[in-house]
Amino acid sequence: MTLPAVGAVLVIIPTYNERATLPATLHAVRTHVPAAHVLVVDDASPDGTGQWAQARARHDEAVSVLHRRGKEGLGRAYLAGFEWGLRQGYDFLVEMDADGSHRGADLPELLRAAGDGDDLVIGSRWVPGGAVLNWPRRRQWLSRGANRYARVALGLPVADATAGFRVYPASTLRGLDLAAITSQGYCFQIDLTWRVHRGGGRIREVPITFIERTQGHSKMDRAIVLEALINVTAWGARERSRQWRMWWSRKGQALRRRS
Repeated sequence: MTLPAVGAVLVIIPTYNERATLPATLHAVRTHVPAAHVLVVDDASPDGTGQWAQARARHDEAVSVLHRRGKEGLGRAYLAGFEWGLRQGYDFLVEMDADGSHRGADLPELLRAAGDGDDLVIGSRWVPGGAVLNWPRRRQWLSRGANRYARVALGLPVADATAGFRVYPASTLRGLDLAAITSQGYCFQIDLTWRVHRGGGRIREVPITFIERTQGHSKMDRAIVLEALINVTAWGARERSRQWRMWWSRKGQALRRRS
């Protein structure tokens, strides 16, 4: 694949106990987008994921590893990866799971879309052409429900705001207050999507095929779901309050002009 002519691509892959799945994910990225670089952000995995990645990096100059002191969550891992990638001067930064649920074969299309000038490109499961394989019905209901709630509460014009396979131009990330972000799990994805939208950024969704992991264990738990519910509700309430204040302010100005 020919990468966007404007610059270099960094694929950020957070890991915690993904020794069984990371090799195939790295192979897929290096096969489908050989010009891209990969940053593995490992949270001191007890299963040796970080050590395996470091050994791979010694033999592949396109792979780097960022070792962190412990398990701090998906959001903090991506923020650390963004900081590293921006400091190194990459032009496009990709979020990608290590567990095989995001296919390397879909990455070229996401990057082609990113090269068209959008401020965020999301690999979407829930737009026409997107698909989910081997997911239990309960997980599908949970994902669809969370995305519907985010659309209603925040006014997001996005079908899959919780998606974790996405491309950010470096200019988009530099325009966000990354230091203020504390959300984790898939709430982190909603958070950044909303920040791009509120800033007037263009968001494009590209259909992908999402495949449930066949090895290892999902990191999804009740705390992640609860965090998203609480945060999205609070953000939505603040947004509605802001809109009402603006409406009353405009109405007051109109009344004063008539009097």
